[in-house]
Amino acid sequence: MRFENRTVLITGAASGIGAATVELFRSEGARVVGLDIVERDDVLACDVTDAESVRQAVAKSADALGSIDVCVNVAGINAFSKFPDLTLDLFNRHLAVNLTGPMLVTQAALPHLKSSRGNVVTVASISGLQGQPYNAAYCASKGGLLLLMKSLAIELAADGVRVNCVCPGGVDTPLSAGAAATLPPDADLGLFSRMNGVFPGFMPPAHVAEAIAYLASDSAASVTGTALVIDRGTLW
Repeated sequence: MRFENRTVLITGAASGIGAATVELFRSEGARVVGLDIVERDDVLACDVTDAESVRQAVAKSADALGSIDVCVNVAGINAFSKFPDLTLDLFNRHLAVNLTGPMLVTQAALPHLKSSRGNVVTVASISGLQGQPYNAAYCASKGGLLLLMKSLAIELAADGVRVNCVCPGGVDTPLSAGAAATLPPDADLGLFSRMNGVFPGFMPPAHVAEAIAYLASDSAASVTGTALVIDRGTLW
């Protein structure tokens, strides 16, 4: 019960890593509000690329929870494209969801996080630490996201707000399945060999949720500005 009486806001909460993180935090006593692009069950609608949508959703969440102790940025997109075929629209969409979205959500939640001396955990990717073929837009967005959060960790330390990232490798989620479906038909799959971990296969979302929970917990009270890699031994 690491999060008993704690309040948690989670984006991308309807599926994959976000849904697993909601489940884990609730199982450990947290009161959670989840946000996603489409409202369903107990998930509030929020378009993380739209500043007004974010402002309203975070305000509703704070009202419902009474405070925000932890802000978890999970929402993201991923679509492959050969670089010569990469459209400006697709590139900008990656930046909007994967980079601007976490900025807007964190900024909207910040007054509450300062009040609670809370923390932020953001899902980046090992694709923000090394290049991946046919994925320039995703890599660029996640690389920018890592340095955005590292910058915030420095700036917000004086307010007692910790900021960290997790960097997963392959995770068995609808996002990953959808991305695989966009691979160019003539893609050179041999280029992906450097992305293989020493433990084969994709990990379940629950493994990433556990890493998020660690960084959000009091056990990580001295941890800020880190990028915790969970990749089945890909980067070594």
